[in-house]
Formats: sequence, C-alpha cells, structure tokens
Amino acid sequence: MTCQRHTVSQHPPREPGGPAVKAATNRVSDEVLLRAARECVLAHGVRRSTLTEIARRAGVSRMTLYRRFPDVHSMVAALMTEEFSGTLRRARAEEGTGTARQRLVTVTIRCVRLLQSEPLLRRILETDAEMLVPYLVERLGSTQLAAERFAREYLREGHTDGSIRRSDPDTQARTLLLITQPFVISAAPASTGIDPQELTTELTRLLDATLRPAESAAEATAEEAR
Repeated sequence: MTCQRHTVSQHPPREPGGPAVKAATNRVSDEVLLRAARECVLAHGVRRSTLTEIARRAGVSRMTLYRRFPDVHSMVAALMTEEFSGTLRRARAEEGTGTARQRLVTVTIRCVRLLQSEPLLRRILETDAEMLVPYLVERLGSTQLAAERFAREYLREGHTDGSIRRSDPDTQARTLLLITQPFVISAAPASTGIDPQELTTELTRLLDATLRPAESAAEATAEEAR
C-alpha cells in the first residue's frame, strides 16, 4: 500500500469560539493512521480494537478513517504488509557475503527470527490467531507473496552462480514459504521442551540441503562422513 506523505498539523485549526477541529483528511498520512492502529492492537488485540478508538489515537474523525479503511481488519492487513516489508529490508541488510544460496539461507533465518519476536504478530497470535487461518488454508496473503518475490531474486541468482539446484523458481519459492512459515506461526508451541536455537539450527541445515545442487550435496555428505 502506498502511503500518502502529507504533513500532519500539530495544531488543528479552531473555529471562532469553537473547539479544535479534527485534522483535515488530506493532511493525515496513512503512516499516522497505521501507527495508531498498531498502538490500539498492541493494547487491546484485533477484536477489541475499534475504528473509533483508532481515530481518537490518530487525532482524526471516524469518517476520515473510514474513507481510507473500511474496518479494523483492513488496517491490520495493511499494517502487517508494511511491517513485513520492513523486516525483509532489515534481513537483506544483514545478508553478509557468499554465494546466493548462503545469502538466501542467512536472510531467511534472519526473517524468521525477526518475525518470531515481532510484537504485532505475537499479539495477533496470542489474541486473534483465527484471523490468520484464511492465509493458511484458503489463499496466500500479500506478505506471503512478497516473501516469495524476495526469495525468487536469490533463487535466480543462485541458478546463475551454480550454488542453488536448478528448478522452477516459482515452485522453489513456494516450497521455501511452506517450509519456513510454521517456524514463525507455530514458534511458541513448537519450542515447548526444545531449545529454540536448536530448531533454528535444524532449519538452517534443512534450507541449505534443499537448495544445494545434487553434486554439492553429495560432496557435503562425504565431507561430513570423513
């Protein structure tokens, strides 16, 4: 979603003798509205958050908010897309060096760790996990599709430099999504009785083995056996 970058008035105009007027619609950016939504969801959860409360936190009228977002769920979806995009950027900044396969594994593990500790996602999983069910059993959401696009960049590079097994990049990207998604969504119950770091280590090995070309995989196996 493209945010409208408008300046937010710090001092709403007052009518003569009247109370402060809410900030005009074209002066409030989506960033301000989504920040208010984030605060509200963290405080109350999705189901207990209302457009009225979000509008109050953002300093706008409910109608102003409704013109941009029809309901709280649409705001949360936009917010999650925005925050996930930020997570991808942060992970890419820490990709390090090496082959495309090594860097893809590194950024994937980094994304998983960041999402496991992301306050908004944790709050949704704790209080309103059912809102994520459609994206697990019915259709892919914008954040999942963004993750696939992100992975395809590395997959194509890896096909070129020979570090990633050649296959259809769309299928490989979808497979990576299906492998890693439970490590985010089910992180809390999955780590019961098991060291979370050990799970991450196993995921790292699994991703590397899945992506490694057959010849390299055989060499790696032989090396481990020695």
